[in-house]
Amino acid sequence: MPINILMPALSPTMTEGTLARWLVNEGDTVTSGDILAEIETDKATMEVEAIDEGTVAKILIPGGTEGVAVNQTIAILLEEDEDASAIDAVETAAPAPVAAQPSQEVVATPAAVPLAAPAPAAPAAPVAASGARVFASPLARRMASQENLDLAALQGTGPHGRIVKADIEAALVQGVAKATPSAASTPVSAAQAAAPVASGPNARELADLLGMEYELEPLTSMRRVIANRLTESKQTVPHFYLSVDCEMDKLLAFRKELNASGDVKISVNDFVIRATALALKKVPAANASYSEEGILSYKNADISVAVATPSGLITPIIKAAEGKGLGVISSEMKDLAGRARDGKLKPEEYQGGTFSISNLGMFGIKDFSAIINPPQGCILAVGAGEQRPVVKDGALAIATVMTCTLSVDHRVVDGAVGAEYMAAFKSLIQEPLSMLL
Repeated sequence: MPINILMPALSPTMTEGTLARWLVNEGDTVTSGDILAEIETDKATMEVEAIDEGTVAKILIPGGTEGVAVNQTIAILLEEDEDASAIDAVETAAPAPVAAQPSQEVVATPAAVPLAAPAPAAPAAPVAASGARVFASPLARRMASQENLDLAALQGTGPHGRIVKADIEAALVQGVAKATPSAASTPVSAAQAAAPVASGPNARELADLLGMEYELEPLTSMRRVIANRLTESKQTVPHFYLSVDCEMDKLLAFRKELNASGDVKISVNDFVIRATALALKKVPAANASYSEEGILSYKNADISVAVATPSGLITPIIKAAEGKGLGVISSEMKDLAGRARDGKLKPEEYQGGTFSISNLGMFGIKDFSAIINPPQGCILAVGAGEQRPVVKDGALAIATVMTCTLSVDHRVVDGAVGAEYMAAFKSLIQEPLSMLL
């Protein structure tokens, strides 16, 4: 019988993604291990392998389609000696629900990515006044909810008449399908009810009102996730901040000697990663996260390092950094950063981490405060090293100084623990030879 190729989950939390492009065509014969397509999530692009063999009979979701729900049927594979007429019933069927499907139907899996847990179910599809179900992608449903659009009033242009992102954007431009407020509106959560209400038009509405010229760049999945997570962090995590000034002259001199004698070129950021991890080993209470069940204290220092990419920020992880030397950290960081910018990281290489670093020193930023990356308890913001006047032994002198600011979740790390951690970090930066012990 025909085999459904389903949209795979690239991570336990993924509910939808973009089917970037197909690497096979209808009529092609594939075997187990062949690459079928490329899937984009908010963080990376992954290849999808076939785990069955047969002939690609029908591609249901074209390349470039956004908001494809996890476990939705994206293509149909025919086994040997099966006739194309066998797919007729499948073609007319509704899109597969997001709930997990029987194992024999899951025939596509992302290369080298273990599917450790099923993805959570997407929100229920809306229903028209007539009682008929309105088919819409999860992204389209979310956009419609945010813009107060009535999906039942829209005509979908996606597969099987499904409403997709482009239909929502067209409705917004045309100003149609605005939903009528109703006393029976869906209840909102306590967090939503507590959110501040805008007192005026948003940027796009104001620009339209004033006749201002602009270009609207639609949000990418990555940018939308960043916006949601950072908003949630600032609204729900009680931040406080601790800053120290670290003298770097010894570190810079030591780095110069290392780079002159070895093949691996060590960066200041590599020293910061190493010092961050060793300081967590000295002050393990800072290597923790908050949960409703209790405080999670981590055994290893898995350091998430912020990397800027064309699509937004991503944080590849140096795992168990407390046990790795500067050379290993340098090599791993170069590899992770390069693949992060190319969108080639595996989910396990950027999901997780126990502590984050955001370094803007290379851009000349003197000091700043970063937003905590939940569920982590701390993030260290690193500024530029610059020559400043300092007082030594009662006399004015010049030193290269770097300001570092720790953003702390007060639910899990108290002020005294944060201060102890920053003292340990400063000591390691100012005495870099101690990092080799």
